[in-house]
Amino acid sequence: MKSLVAPLMMLAAAALAACTAAPTATKNDVEALSLAIQSLDPQVDAGEARRAAELAYSHSARLAEQYNVTTSPIIHNTLVNSGVKERGICVHYAEDMEARLDQENFRTLTMLRAIAEPKNEFRIDHSTAVIAARGDGIYEGIVLDPWRYGGKLYWSATTDDPRYDWEPRLKVLRRKYERRMAKEAAAGT
Repeated sequence: MKSLVAPLMMLAAAALAACTAAPTATKNDVEALSLAIQSLDPQVDAGEARRAAELAYSHSARLAEQYNVTTSPIIHNTLVNSGVKERGICVHYAEDMEARLDQENFRTLTMLRAIAEPKNEFRIDHSTAVIAARGDGIYEGIVLDPWRYGGKLYWSATTDDPRYDWEPRLKVLRRKYERRMAKEAAAGT
């Protein structure tokens, strides 16, 4: 039974491949994100905001292409987790988006990471990159989430995201570590 999972997933991926289109962004999309980034703080440089917006959109599409995303994000996750594909789960998008924007060495902007823990037991954690004014945290920033729509960039103010309750990455990882240590301690007694 287990040996049938990967071939069935590949067949499903091939069948759905024709249903997906390459992510595209319009000039208006880029302009809206640029203005949102610029409005994070009066000290944010307009040129940096524009460059960050352009890169966020273009890199999202490039990552989807690089990861060979041809299905929905959930199916793609299954393909990655089963070893059929190498990359393309949310944490990969978050890492790669953060790394690419960090290469710009922005003076007035900073890249951060956030995690949303699941709201119920049937879901999994979700990771994303956040762009903020230099010195601000994730709650003052903008979520840059290329995973959610398979390479088509989703963005919103971190606190306005209707789907996820974002927290700083290190806070979530610390809490998970403490939970694991408490479970291990309880199991050992």
